[in-house]
Amino acid sequence: MTGALAGWALGGIGIGTVLGGVGIGWLLRGRRDRRLGSPDEVAAAAEAALSGFAVTGAVVGADGQGALAVARDGRVAVIKLRGRRMVVREIPWAHIRSTAGGIVAEIEGRFGPVMLAGVDVLDIRRLAPR
Repeated sequence: MTGALAGWALGGIGIGTVLGGVGIGWLLRGRRDRRLGSPDEVAAAAEAALSGFAVTGAVVGADGQGALAVARDGRVAVIKLRGRRMVVREIPWAHIRSTAGGIVAEIEGRFGPVMLAGVDVLDIRRLAPR
């Protein structure tokens, strides 16, 4: 009887290990490719989300986790991923600041700050209204 229980226990451990490995692989695969698209895709999302927002320029961070879009009338939109979809918020220019790692758009509330890694002040000046 003891040998039969040990066999079942080893079988259960083996199945648990395989299922655990599959679960971890599924989680890692699901997190891959969660990046914002090109500046054109970000611009289209901003135009669709904000009324009267005609984008003249957009920039996406190097890590693909944040983006800024500027409208013809000088309004600014920040875009980030929430799950698998893009979320857009309009912010004032005063909430954009430069850091050593890139540009940070500071948004209060649940939206939180958005980092544009690898984007510098010159990239933002190119987008700013004249």
